[in-house]
Amino acid sequence: MRIIAATISDYAYIREHDRHIIEKLILPKIRQNEIYILQHESEMNVGWMRYGYFWDNTPFMNMIWIDEAHRNRGFGKKVVLFWEEEMKKMGFTCVMTSTLANEEAQHFYRKLGYRDSGCLILEEEPLEILLTKSLK
Repeated sequence: MRIIAATISDYAYIREHDRHIIEKLILPKIRQNEIYILQHESEMNVGWMRYGYFWDNTPFMNMIWIDEAHRNRGFGKKVVLFWEEEMKKMGFTCVMTSTLANEEAQHFYRKLGYRDSGCLILEEEPLEILLTKSLK
């Protein structure tokens, strides 16, 4: 698997597949290198990861998506560890993410060393678990 920063040529792919981002934010996030594309060895896109900043100062992974046919092959772990290394290179010592309490992803993140750090309750939504990881 290859992990590459998204470019303008990935705009249509992201717009078509990522249903959790408003369209006007796609280009700024691409320009800021806040979206990574996951590619199979054949250079076919099989997913993406995007992040932003919690309180404008702590890297916060917003989304990992891996196409169903390519799941459970270690791609998720590879992209998270890749992102953590990138954040370390940028001088960050802590990263964050979140997941719904009714999703299996919470176990995935905990196995990678993320710790529960709080929660968020939105009306008519399951509990959102906030997770952090020290990069020291």
